[in-house]
Amino acid sequence: MEIERTLYWNRGAGSVVPVDIWLGMSQERYSPGVREMCCREAAGSDFRQAADDLKRVGQISLTHEMMRQVVEAEGRQVARLQQQGALGPTWTAGECRSGPQDPTCVITGADGVKVPLVTEAEKAKRRALRRRAGPRARRRRKRIARGADHAYKEFKLVAFYDPPKERQHVVGTSGDHRALGRLMRREARKIKLGDAQRKYSVSDGADWIRRQYQQQLPMLEANILDYYHLREHVITASYRVFGEASPEAQGWREHMMGVVVEQGPVRLLEEIGHLRRQMRSVSKRAALEALQNYVAPRVEMLKYPQFKAQGYDIGSGPTEASCKTLTARLKGSGMRWDKPNAEGMMALAAIRASGLWGHYWRLRREAAA
Repeated sequence: MEIERTLYWNRGAGSVVPVDIWLGMSQERYSPGVREMCCREAAGSDFRQAADDLKRVGQISLTHEMMRQVVEAEGRQVARLQQQGALGPTWTAGECRSGPQDPTCVITGADGVKVPLVTEAEKAKRRALRRRAGPRARRRRKRIARGADHAYKEFKLVAFYDPPKERQHVVGTSGDHRALGRLMRREARKIKLGDAQRKYSVSDGADWIRRQYQQQLPMLEANILDYYHLREHVITASYRVFGEASPEAQGWREHMMGVVVEQGPVRLLEEIGHLRRQMRSVSKRAALEALQNYVAPRVEMLKYPQFKAQGYDIGSGPTEASCKTLTARLKGSGMRWDKPNAEGMMALAAIRASGLWGHYWRLRREAAA
């Protein structure tokens, strides 16, 4: 069936399509179903490829520029709803058990990841090109917004999940550590974190993460340093002391990681200090001192023997995976983003990772009805 649509436009009111109003599409140019298909296709590929795939799969023909506008607008809408607290998790702490007889448990993690943005210098070049194109071309296009001060910005995210990793809720922000802290507290309230019989964090131990967990979620029983982040620091020290990829370096780091898992951080510091006193090389002593300075402020986060005895995870794999999932689309080769659009694309990825995709589109269809 083919429908011809007449579009009426004026500068004051914009576009009006009577047939769309009759079909229940008065607020949007495209139906929620079309917009969802656009977002699905654009989640894993650039807009040009997504437009081509949509035409082949759904027989819906959009230019790649229109595809971009639809998806970025939808992403900004998701981000707005997240910021308003209107897109909550579909589970609570009371459901988070590994087995029928196990205590309820919720694990949380936070991290930051760099996202490429369009700088103000690049925007200035675009404005100059538009000025040379003439007044008629300028009238047809929207004003170019101000660009970012730097080419990369750290976006931050917080994740909540159960031990079997069957339930997950993740949200992100382009704001600073304080913005994430507020987000952290609000989302924890939604999942009723305080009701969990076990609740703890596993993170890379960054100062801002530790500080936000201590301030915003004081009910956590432990804040654990991710085992693999500690291992990276031990590996770096082993290379500087014994030589990169040498058998001595490998043997020493495996011994050190065994010490901290079996005997704890105090014994680890003693072993590092003992080796440091034996070193005559200034650079080797400095490498071991750097490792000591990393471990010492995080002793409370490194009580691995106690944590393992209580059944706690000591790895932050789900949080690391969330970082990749939420920003994979943003970090493609040559990609640059305006901050609101980058945050919107991350929000789209977040609702998919959190199992809220279907819920969000039901809300959009109800709003369009």
